[in-house]
Amino acid sequence: MNAFTILLTGYSGAGKTTIAMELQKEFLRRSMPVELLDGDVIRKNLSFDLDFSRESRFSNAKRTGFLSGLLSRNGINVIVSMIAPYSECRDAIRHQVKNYKEVYVKCPIDICEKRDVKGLYQKVRDGRIEHFTGISDPYEVPICPDVVCKTNKETVVVSVAKILKNLGMQTMIRKEIAYPSLFYTDPEAS
Repeated sequence: MNAFTILLTGYSGAGKTTIAMELQKEFLRRSMPVELLDGDVIRKNLSFDLDFSRESRFSNAKRTGFLSGLLSRNGINVIVSMIAPYSECRDAIRHQVKNYKEVYVKCPIDICEKRDVKGLYQKVRDGRIEHFTGISDPYEVPICPDVVCKTNKETVVVSVAKILKNLGMQTMIRKEIAYPSLFYTDPEAS
């Protein structure tokens, strides 16, 4: 049985990894085999020899797609959290797996920059990083993603529920206790 592969794509700081970790918890809660392939971890362990040129980003996506396909063919659901800035990167993953779902984690770049815990945006502004998606390198917005999570307007719980619904899984929107203000804060709630 082929499991699914979910690609969460978007700018650095958009909330991809946060959603991916909560989604992984939800699958584990349902006793579903799942692996989370985070872009930073993939870069460190599998694609350490690559830079951030367009060609290297494509090679990184191909490697990630291969690993995702291998896992999913063996019944392990895969959540990939990576920028995957070009349509050809996302296609490189899509073509190596079955049951592919694409989730566009949409967030304005200025909000991503405010959320930046790694200090990457400042390094770009200081000229210490080249080829940075959204500033010095393009991000090709997905044309027809399966799900769009607007992390500047919705909480992580809502984003996860949208993904589960798209997968045909029963969802229960629980009271948001884990991350009550993560991503979006209702101005009328104050």
